Amino acid sequence: MSAAPPPPEGVAASPGRPRRRRGAAESLLSIVLVLEAMSMFFVMLVVNGRDLLPTGVAFGGGLGAIVVMLLVSRVLRFRWGIVLGCLVQIGLIACGLLDPVMYVVAAVFVALWTYCLIKGLQLDRLNAARYGDPGESA
Repeated sequence: MSAAPPPPEGVAASPGRPRRRRGAAESLLSIVLVLEAMSMFFVMLVVNGRDLLPTGVAFGGGLGAIVVMLLVSRVLRFRWGIVLGCLVQIGLIACGLLDPVMYVVAAVFVALWTYCLIKGLQLDRLNAARYGDPGESA
């Protein structure tokens, strides 16, 4: 008995579920949240290094914030995911209470988040009108 021949080049071995198309807003906002998560690692180190919080609280809170940002970046396809992302931005602003330099960092990320949200939704609406994909915009 011989095994089944391999599938032709460029064809998947198992047909599985087709990959979902991500909208522009989802992609852009996800990138912003992942960048925020990476910067939060350095914020965590600064807060610990300047002894603004006990070590366990600084690392626990920082890692918790990183996990939340990464999880929220995965649910941005839903309207409530975008709302959670906005709450993450408010939390980032609140980090300025620990270190005033965080107000500058938060201002940059909030501006980037707002721009990506507005432009991403515009692109999603444009693509839906152009390609007839209703429901793609968040």
